Amino acid sequence: MSIVFTVPDLACSACVGTVTQAIQAIDTTAQIKADPTTKQVEVTTDASEFVIKQAIVDAGYTVA
Repeated sequence: MSIVFTVPDLACSACVGTVTQAIQAIDTTAQIKADPTTKQVEVTTDASEFVIKQAIVDAGYTVA
């Protein structure tokens, strides 16, 4: 399933790396596209939306 999150504090490539690592810690096979310009994170995963969202929040980012 593909999920799109808005992450307002996704500001740079380091942020993208942190969010990517947090999601991959939950699902190593997840496909992640994160764009600091649009503040969008698109995740294709078998994990639940709640679990992925919580991983982003636990990494220190806000999910709108």
